[in-house]
Amino acid sequence: MQTEMNKVLAGLAEFYAHETFLLEKDLGERALTHRLAVHLEKQFSGWDVDCDYDKLGERTLRLPHGTIVSTDDHLGKSVYPDIVVHQRAIPNNLLAIEVRKASNHQPPEHDQHKLRALTDPHLWFAYWIGVFLVLGKNSVVSDVYAGGVIDKPMSGWFSERLKEIGLG
Repeated sequence: MQTEMNKVLAGLAEFYAHETFLLEKDLGERALTHRLAVHLEKQFSGWDVDCDYDKLGERTLRLPHGTIVSTDDHLGKSVYPDIVVHQRAIPNNLLAIEVRKASNHQPPEHDQHKLRALTDPHLWFAYWIGVFLVLGKNSVVSDVYAGGVIDKPMSGWFSERLKEIGLG
C-alpha cells in the first residue's frame, strides 16, 4: 500500500508545485480534482485515472440500499468518487479519492461515509484504498481508508510523508 500512497504523494507534490493559481484564487473543488487527477495520472502508469466516474465495467456504480450515501446524482451527493485510479474494462479498482477544499465548512461525513462504503471488502466493486484529502493553500490533511475503515497506521504514515514534503 505504501507504494501506491507514495504515488499519491508525488501527485500531490506536483499539484502543489504547478497549480498554486487554483488554490490562491479559491477555485471550485471540481477544478482542483481535475488538475490533481492530471498529476496523479503521471504516477499511475497502466491505470486509468478518472473524475466522477460512475461505471463499474458495464454497470452503473450504486451502493446497496440502506446506506446513508445517496446514489442519486441529481441531489449533488453522488456515490461517485471525486477521483479514481482503476482499470475501466475489467473492472479493477485500486484507489478512490475524495477531495475537499479547506475552506469548505460543510461537515465531511458524506465523503467519509462514501470512502468507508467504497472500500468495504464485502462489496463486489470495492476499491483497495480510499483517501480523504482536505486541500489547503499550502497543506493537506488526510485519512487513508482500507477494508471499510480508516487505516490509522497508514494514515499516520501518510501524514508524516506529507510533512516531509512540506504539505503537512
